[in-house]
Amino acid sequence: MRRLDLMRQPVSRRAVLVAPALLALAACGKSASGNSGGSGQPPATARPSATAKAAGAPASPVAQVDFTPKPGLARLEAEKPYFGVNLDWGNDSAAAFSERLGAPAASYVQFVTFPLGDAEKQILDQFFAQVLAQGGLAVVTLEPHVALGDITPAMADDLAGFLGGYNARGAGVLVRFAHEMNGSWYAWGQDPAAYIAAFRLVAEAVHRAPGRAMLWAPNDGGGYPFSGGAYQAKPGTPAYDLLDTNHDGTLDAQDDPYAPYYPGDDAVDWVGLSLYHWGNHYPWGANVVPEAGKFSDLLSGNYNGLIGDERVVPDFYASYAEGHGKPLAIVETAALFNTTVTGADELAIKQAWWRQVFDPQVAARFPRIKMINWFEWRKAESEIGGATVDWTATRSQPIREAFCADFPRERFTLGREA
Repeated sequence: MRRLDLMRQPVSRRAVLVAPALLALAACGKSASGNSGGSGQPPATARPSATAKAAGAPASPVAQVDFTPKPGLARLEAEKPYFGVNLDWGNDSAAAFSERLGAPAASYVQFVTFPLGDAEKQILDQFFAQVLAQGGLAVVTLEPHVALGDITPAMADDLAGFLGGYNARGAGVLVRFAHEMNGSWYAWGQDPAAYIAAFRLVAEAVHRAPGRAMLWAPNDGGGYPFSGGAYQAKPGTPAYDLLDTNHDGTLDAQDDPYAPYYPGDDAVDWVGLSLYHWGNHYPWGANVVPEAGKFSDLLSGNYNGLIGDERVVPDFYASYAEGHGKPLAIVETAALFNTTVTGADELAIKQAWWRQVFDPQVAARFPRIKMINWFEWRKAESEIGGATVDWTATRSQPIREAFCADFPRERFTLGREA
């Protein structure tokens, strides 16, 4: 997510055509050849050319997978949490990350616009080819490029049919539809009735096969209602009235940032948030070590620190993971290191954050956390004047060695090499 003053907004990403492995990288903790520091800048947008050839799925299944939920578990939930990654697919690959980590990740994030056209399907073809090769779970984030009210059953059916082909080849798919819908920066934001109707329509199609599940993932509620965004709810509209949960005539931080957008237990299989360490004060971009307990406090609505007092935010974990009995995905996480300024040491910042994320006490306190995906990108961030931020944990040798030493792989579900 992004931090703009008290507005929290998403780290900007775009669906990119999946590239083949570009780097010859050694196993976790060893030196790597090539551009191991990840200094290349990702493209702002990458679309396949008219002549680009999709990698496609393997001709035969990687493995015969029984997607029937186990007793007591939700669709696609595993006994141990998935450890996964959001890769810069234009400059990295699942195989290269597997080499850097020393094991295949279990979940992989990709963004794509919806409904699916030929270009989007080509992006997903190449994405699924890599996910299948690592024995992973695909986390497909659908970003609507039509109005929510214009999404039709035919669009949802086409999605389900396309994903079904990959289910048959052994790929499970967690569909994150129209994420951060409580924010004011996306066209699908802050319109709860239209959002719920669209989510449920897509869920009905996705749920026709057990190899697919729906992920409901709002933005962390700190800074809600994120005033100033292009799509904020306007006073006097039905959406504004629905979002005024305390009925005082004003949409502000006292209103619930989550409840109006919840599509219902029958439509939602997983719940999720993206939790980042952006720093500790506005303007963002300073290199600072995260405060102790920050990750847990943000997740539970108990944060009161250098950013400010955000204890008005509801306890997302208690309300939705526990209260609705859903597995929780930390869909994206990482800690900011601004490569253009001085300040705290890169390793100190990142290690303090991942040690919070992987803390066994955190795992014991939040047992419904069933997925953690690292945001493995080095990219320009407009929130800090276009400065390059290195969010990665495995692209430089010193950081990778420390990450691998701290990573509690025995506590996670990992992929399997085909």
